Amino acid sequence: MTEASTPRCYALLPCAGVGSRSGAALPKQYVNIAGRAMVAHTLAALAEVPRLAATLVVLASEDAVFEQHVPGFAGERGWVCRRGGVQRADTVAGGLEELLARGARPQDWVLVHDAARCLVRPEWVDRLIDACLADEVGGLLALPVADTLKRAEDGRVAETLPRSDKWAAQTPQMFRIGLLREALVRAGTAVTDDASAIEALGLRPLLIEGDAANLKVTWPSDFMLAERVLAARTKANP
Repeated sequence: MTEASTPRCYALLPCAGVGSRSGAALPKQYVNIAGRAMVAHTLAALAEVPRLAATLVVLASEDAVFEQHVPGFAGERGWVCRRGGVQRADTVAGGLEELLARGARPQDWVLVHDAARCLVRPEWVDRLIDACLADEVGGLLALPVADTLKRAEDGRVAETLPRSDKWAAQTPQMFRIGLLREALVRAGTAVTDDASAIEALGLRPLLIEGDAANLKVTWPSDFMLAERVLAARTKANP
């Protein structure tokens, strides 16, 4: 395989949401954590993954503050577009179209990552790439479920579910651009992660063990935890 035909890897951050569950007064991706906006921490980690040809941030059309919170991001490996939609799947779909418009190919890989997973580490991303590059489908970081699972009904436990085969999905999730594009078109906007759309095509993504620290900052208490972790990392690596 020639260098020109070797599939490249791109990261895509859907960053058009408002984070209504966070309780923050502004979109949660811009909340200051350990000295800078949450999304800035996420992008800094992805910038340390050399195999990513570029990282595309997909914003809402009316977003006028990204550049204030992440100054100097745009460049050869830092791309921004304002093609976000109402649902996450709309935003990812818009981002895929932008990648293709910027020269990415359908056979290239895209690693879709939640901006709110600001504790991501470059080595976790590399682990995902290593596992997926030779795979026909792709895969995602995930963790085996450790807690006992209950199904609720009218505010009470209806049953206890077996957990031995349950995994909690994380991001990044890595698939071919063309395949994910087709999957999202067919699945519609109701899917909550990219793997679900791929599964709807009858395919089975790889599960690559992630890390419990790859937290998605969602609830108010998550911000405090992320602050402590990032502050400790900064102290350890000044």
